[in-house]
Amino acid sequence: MSETPTPPGTPDPEPPAAPQYDAPPPPPVTGSTPPPPVAGQVAPVGYANSDEKTWALVAHFGGAITGFIAPLVVFLVKGNESPTVRAHSVAALNFQILWNIISFVSYIIATCLGWLILPLVLFLVPVFPFVIAIIAGLKANEGQLYKYPATIELIK
Repeated sequence: MSETPTPPGTPDPEPPAAPQYDAPPPPPVTGSTPPPPVAGQVAPVGYANSDEKTWALVAHFGGAITGFIAPLVVFLVKGNESPTVRAHSVAALNFQILWNIISFVSYIIATCLGWLILPLVLFLVPVFPFVIAIIAGLKANEGQLYKYPATIELIK
């Protein structure tokens, strides 16, 4: 594209205005004080947006309430859209599937030997996965992927 020469004594034409963009976030501050919050920043730490955080929390806290149902729903609904949500739902799903199987087997054994271990099975077996799922949900709220103890990788 060639420009036409301007006659002497006339001002140069103004260049076209640059497109307006939001300013990038400030660089991290190296020191003991945390950086100031950036206006309009809504994504929590560890997540691309707040929707990812919500689905991760549903996978963990829902697993505490519904067993493997909530993590399975999260995995099927949002697992292909976000690798972060997929990681949280797979971790919760693997743990909940395993502990649902353990609970089922424990209830069968407790039925056969009810006088001996029924109180132990009815109290401890359901409490362990509930407490662990709550801990995992709290870690997910902080933006961390919780590594469930006492689990095997059934779904990858």
